[in-house]
Amino acid sequence: MIRKLNRMDHHVVFSFLKQEPSLNLFIIGDIEAFGYEQEFQELWGDFDEDGALRAVLLRFYDSYIPYAPGEFDVDGFVKIIGNTAQPVRLSGKTELVATFEHLLPLGKKRVTYFCECNEITFAETESRYEIKQATVDDVDRILELRRRIAEFSVLPSSRDMLVKSLETNTGRVYYIEEDGYMVSSVATTAENTLSAMVVGVCTHPDYRHKGYASEILKRVIQDYVRAGKTLCLFYDNPNAGRIYKRLGFYDIGMWTMYG
Repeated sequence: MIRKLNRMDHHVVFSFLKQEPSLNLFIIGDIEAFGYEQEFQELWGDFDEDGALRAVLLRFYDSYIPYAPGEFDVDGFVKIIGNTAQPVRLSGKTELVATFEHLLPLGKKRVTYFCECNEITFAETESRYEIKQATVDDVDRILELRRRIAEFSVLPSSRDMLVKSLETNTGRVYYIEEDGYMVSSVATTAENTLSAMVVGVCTHPDYRHKGYASEILKRVIQDYVRAGKTLCLFYDNPNAGRIYKRLGFYDIGMWTMYG
């Protein structure tokens, strides 16, 4: 049986999601930040015949994330997402979301490595650069930098989501300026009591090869690990992967995004 989840289900849902806390950090973070009764966020649970929770589906704006450690009602979740002519934005553990591939019109597929970091493994020295933490007033500068990165996709909802992330402390943005311009930044999102996801690692094309992003990442790792939180990130570029692993990240699985 699939039904809408509410705050009365919270203990059961959290115990279920904590089976794989890093892989569920988006769902955990969004529940902690926004709860169960928001216009932009909904959650459904798939319960077996004994009433035990076996799967969860999150809708956050126009994106969906399912989680299930075993068998679940795929067709039931497909009905909730609904028939649409537009490609569906879906993400999750690779082997899990693959079950939706022939049932929904999905967006462009991207498979990435999923890794985490929970300790400081590099020598801690003072950074050569001044690293600042952004506020809501910096949102348009952040998006302008991201628009200059070919691999980035700045969506119509990006500004609203970034503002909400900063206002609710579910995400941070660290950056370096040069000549008054934001030239490199690293962001986190889905921050919760256990972890956060590193996103938006970028440097303006004219300011690359100076080690800016690595320096910012070191600061991010220091801040989160000292707070007792695990950092997670996706990567699909082996060169980027080597940089992340030098800073203490290690692979824990694969993650697929359709969008």
